[in-house]
Amino acid sequence: MAIRFILCFNKQGVVRLVRWYQPLQDGKNTAETIAQIYRLISSRDHKHQSNFVQLSDVTKLVYKRYAGLYFVFGVDLNDDEPIYLSHIHLFVEVLDSFFGNVCELDIVFSFYKAYMVMDEMFLGGEIQEISKDVLLEKLSSLDRLE
Repeated sequence: MAIRFILCFNKQGVVRLVRWYQPLQDGKNTAETIAQIYRLISSRDHKHQSNFVQLSDVTKLVYKRYAGLYFVFGVDLNDDEPIYLSHIHLFVEVLDSFFGNVCELDIVFSFYKAYMVMDEMFLGGEIQEISKDVLLEKLSSLDRLE
């Protein structure tokens, strides 16, 4: 199980967070890939279609929309989607607890803190920590160091 990339973008397709853990397989550049992902996800019916869609012959997308932001994981085709969906939810919960009701502006103006949260949870495309309490304790101690 490995995460190929993590993306967060708004409803207009503006990227707010991005982390690539593996190089792209199909020779496209990152901007083309992000535009393709945005078109693919934004055109789906979120009430009647699943949160999983195949991107290429080696990658599928697991995504969830929270308010005006899409959180997207690119994972291997044979990985279990609900596990990643639960980690997206945990990531958003930790962001919400850390920022105190997180919104897009928190991510825009404190992007370094959002990346700090991401790096505490995911390292090198692998899930590092799944306990919300442990994560918040680590993050609060890191935040105090500033």
